Amino acid sequence: MATGLDKVIVVDLEATCWEKNPPPGEEPEIIEVGVCLLDVATGKREDKRSIVVKPERSKVSEFCTTLTTLKQADVDRGISFKAACEALHALGERRTWASYGDYDRLQLERQCRHAGLAFPLGRTHLNVKNLFALRRGLTHEVGLDAALSEMQLPLEGTHHRGDDDAWNIARLLWELIRWR
Repeated sequence: MATGLDKVIVVDLEATCWEKNPPPGEEPEIIEVGVCLLDVATGKREDKRSIVVKPERSKVSEFCTTLTTLKQADVDRGISFKAACEALHALGERRTWASYGDYDRLQLERQCRHAGLAFPLGRTHLNVKNLFALRRGLTHEVGLDAALSEMQLPLEGTHHRGDDDAWNIARLLWELIRWR
């Protein structure tokens, strides 16, 4: 089991969403977990993956499909939330993990609590959105696309797809933590 600080697990979640309020009886649920490992010594990004999750209490709205490109048929072929948590746990529950902002951490905690599952990642979480604002001396946090633009880093892949966003967050994190 991984225990070192040599790699950071970078996670990006996509969840069911609506333009306004969710329909009665529905709530945001994770539909994709994007993952990328960042080697903190070299900046190498590896093991990029998309874990598509089948929601149990909501459907993918047209707005959600426009944002993420994921359709209901895509998530219907996904794995259970429990299986997704098991896949995350296998990456190393003692490793530091990172996401862009606190939404991903809070959503994962909320959904684990609801499902009666143990939190699958380590206790040490890096909020890259906050770290970026601190390192750049900003008065407020900015979105991932704005942060990449400010750092003159290209957005690789499709924004709001978990695996592509995790890949981009890992690149941004490397730029923020490497010694200069």
